[in-house]
Amino acid sequence: MKKTLLLLATILITTACSKTAVKPTETQSTEPKQQPVEQTCQCPAPVQLPKQTPKDKQPVEVKPPQATAKTSHFDLLQPAKLDDLKGLLGDDLMAAWPAWLQSCTSLIKRAAWQPACEAAKTMQKPDNAKIIDYLSTHFDVYQAQNEDGSDTGLVTGYYQPLLKGSRKKSANYPYPLYREPDDLITVELADSYPELKYKRVRGKLEGKKLVPYRTRAEIDTSPSPLAGSELFWIDDIIDVFFLQVQGSGVVALDNGERIQVGYANQNGHTYESIGRVLVNRGDLKLHQASMRGIKNWARNNLDKLQDLLNSNPSYVFFRELPAGLPGPLGALGVPITAERSIAIDRRYIPLGAPVFLSTTQPNSQLPLQQLMVAQDTGGAIKGGVRADFFWGAGDKAGAKAGSMKQEGKMWVLLPKGYPLVQPKAK
Repeated sequence: MKKTLLLLATILITTACSKTAVKPTETQSTEPKQQPVEQTCQCPAPVQLPKQTPKDKQPVEVKPPQATAKTSHFDLLQPAKLDDLKGLLGDDLMAAWPAWLQSCTSLIKRAAWQPACEAAKTMQKPDNAKIIDYLSTHFDVYQAQNEDGSDTGLVTGYYQPLLKGSRKKSANYPYPLYREPDDLITVELADSYPELKYKRVRGKLEGKKLVPYRTRAEIDTSPSPLAGSELFWIDDIIDVFFLQVQGSGVVALDNGERIQVGYANQNGHTYESIGRVLVNRGDLKLHQASMRGIKNWARNNLDKLQDLLNSNPSYVFFRELPAGLPGPLGALGVPITAERSIAIDRRYIPLGAPVFLSTTQPNSQLPLQQLMVAQDTGGAIKGGVRADFFWGAGDKAGAKAGSMKQEGKMWVLLPKGYPLVQPKAK
């Protein structure tokens, strides 16, 4: 057992020292939307691993990571004032309040957040004026910035798609939606190296070696190596792909039952945008590479579709969510709220925090200025000023999410005295 753990740690560090980038999105989130962040290590002389592994699966050289000064960039947040949040007084803050209370069910367990969350629990049906007073009393305001010092970034959208499915394979439902495979191994690097917080490695064991997990092309073969791990069978392979991009969805069965499915895990491979592939190949113009444009291309090029999908080696696995949830579960572990929850990069913005977002409506210059709550993450949501706006479930939400690609600014509300600079790793 000790040898196996030592071997896993060795491979983990190897991956941490490679340069990778990853979750989805043509417009994506959920953990979920969670893949490795781009990282470069300065490493000392390598330790060679055994050579009996096949050449195409040889582990990389092991390079122990150096300790870094911090595990987050919260200290990039710049002090601001509540008065800087133009549009806050015109927002319906009562619509955001339930989302904030959802965050508190998780945050209340953390010392820095406890006073603010305890105070929120005592407020019964607060109006806008009481919420403004609450925010002023318990929070400091910070403007989000990028590492280059700029204060403007990209705001995209995501949603919860509706798929038609069955628990049994048939001619009408031939495409599998897989649960997390039993042989997929996920290791959190921060367990051994705090400076690698939010980094994880995924793979499978071959003998005593941890090797990369199967790619999309390897999974979507017939017969599939994951046969027996099907959660549902779906009628449309394009819908399966975009469910993986979004990270959660609803499967409608023929008996009228609707079942929420959520992100369970990912195969560890880098996410590649198929929209970018289509643009680079000249199959679509840049302005056509929306979710709707990609779907239209796919339905008109079914003979080329699988090759296109295989250009994205990333693959997402799902789990059935408990009945009765008001929304899909985000990375914070609480149900997210339509038009009040966003996905953020938690290296720059604490997960669970209220965030005032100033942007515009999808494909429009009409202002969209409102209080949101940072309850989710995503593999493509990277940077200090970067948000993915959750629009809800169904086709209308999908149309808004698919066309949203706006510029925006963000202000983060943190409890008074919140430690922005994280402790140094030892």
